[in-house]
Amino acid sequence: MWFIELLKAILIGIVEGITEWLPISSTGHMILLDEFIQLDVSDEFKEMFFVVIQLGAIIAVPLLFWQKLNPFSGRKSAEEKKRTFDIWKKVIIGVIPAAVLGFLFDDILEEKLYNSTVISIALIVYGIAFILVEFFKSKQKKEYRVLTVNELSYKDALVIGAFQVLSLIPGTSRSGSTILGGMLTGVSRVAAAEFSFFMAIPVMLGASFLKIVKFIIEGFSATPFEIALLLIGSLIAFAVSYFVIKFLMDFVKRHSFTAFGVYRIILGALVLGYFLIAK
Repeated sequence: MWFIELLKAILIGIVEGITEWLPISSTGHMILLDEFIQLDVSDEFKEMFFVVIQLGAIIAVPLLFWQKLNPFSGRKSAEEKKRTFDIWKKVIIGVIPAAVLGFLFDDILEEKLYNSTVISIALIVYGIAFILVEFFKSKQKKEYRVLTVNELSYKDALVIGAFQVLSLIPGTSRSGSTILGGMLTGVSRVAAAEFSFFMAIPVMLGASFLKIVKFIIEGFSATPFEIALLLIGSLIAFAVSYFVIKFLMDFVKRHSFTAFGVYRIILGALVLGYFLIAK
């Protein structure tokens, strides 16, 4: 049986590594995956597992963007170091809205909104939003106002961060919310996606830390095998994330997000239909 559970953890890590960065909602995929492939662990550990596994995924971001995100690099001039610090300031500003609201209402949102109906509707609504935004952008044929992360203003960072608040609703997608918000305010797909990745670092680290602390405070414990499953799932999520992020950054340079919008609508309809029939 341990081998089966190991395979489940690997599969979950693969799905997390793919869906965390693409604007297609990791939550929507995880709820479907959990319906068909359930880990043989306690409910409390499973809840923590699905959040903390994101730590593996997030490690891929600083690794891929180390030179851009490292303000202490000896290869950078004083001006380049200043621009790097500016990026981090914008990241901090961007994560404040979601961090504050997430900290205050995390339990309430999880209790009231974490269900198949909400996730399905969010998948479909955001899928339509991506298609519409891309359609109107193509009709306007105007250049984006902001082409790189360095060109973002502090106001841009705050506005994108405000859109990230929408990702507190399961099924919306954190990357989807921030990318849409960026595009609607004149930020290019590349810059919006990149800034979304950068904001994910403190957001996902914070969410994982809070979940671990909550797990410990409430007196739950994990077996050595459960911890091994978490480590394996996180390692797989990291490896997959590394290649998915590279793929997405290359993809958005040449393509729109319309395909992701179509995929979200199809997935949302399937999730909604399945759970309606299952009930």
